[in-house]
Amino acid sequence: MSLGVIVKAPEGLVLAAESRMTLTVKRPNNQVLPVHFDNATKLFSFQQCNKIGVVTWGQALIGKRSAQNLMPEFEADIQKESELSVLDFANFLSKFFVRHWNTEMKSSTGPPITFAVGGFDKDEPYGKVYLIEIPNKPDPEERNSEGFGYTWGGQREMVDRITRGYDPAVPQLIAKKFNFNRNKISQLENELRQLQIPFPIDTMPLQDCVNLAVFFIRTTITAQSLSIGLRGCGGPIDVATITQADGLKFVQKKQITGEGDPLF
Repeated sequence: MSLGVIVKAPEGLVLAAESRMTLTVKRPNNQVLPVHFDNATKLFSFQQCNKIGVVTWGQALIGKRSAQNLMPEFEADIQKESELSVLDFANFLSKFFVRHWNTEMKSSTGPPITFAVGGFDKDEPYGKVYLIEIPNKPDPEERNSEGFGYTWGGQREMVDRITRGYDPAVPQLIAKKFNFNRNKISQLENELRQLQIPFPIDTMPLQDCVNLAVFFIRTTITAQSLSIGLRGCGGPIDVATITQADGLKFVQKKQITGEGDPLF
């Protein structure tokens, strides 16, 4: 399931993702059990496009291949391209994964795989963020095109509660209970907006944006570890910043380690 975050702020972009991969295994008695691995890579950098990064969530495998397994092949495909804009990059990424999805996942009934692409175009002062959902919405959709904000996805229940001030299911539950029509639901949602936490992204220094992204993911991991439900988020949190001046730099990144070695 996962949780990924991109914060778009004046000083740059922050990309963050946790590391849990959740699969299901069918036992001989038809019992289906979840299996967790806490070292999946969901935040990607690219040597050729050093001002672009990608965060993924949703479907863990396309056939038997993870996004991490497929990314080197994708990067090889774009080697001949030069000066890719963030939108061009997002379109190439979408076409690449649509091709693999159509080959390996024709009968899939599981969740889509989603990519948030963030980066800087040449000489532009602010970053851009695009969202791609394979196979349902393959055309890149720009987020926060008129300003700053955050994009998140996956198991977003805890983040929604923090940012909105209520569970996103609340309006529909109230509407069903009291037989609200669409207009009443819209009025209710407008009133509930008063509960939102006003994060001033448009004035936040980059370090505070890093703190915010980590806060969202760490809170989700901790809440899931203490509650009943699908624990789809866990493991180390990878974090990177992207600026026009310095390109993509990892703030923290898990490493393959031996026994007793630190994670970072």
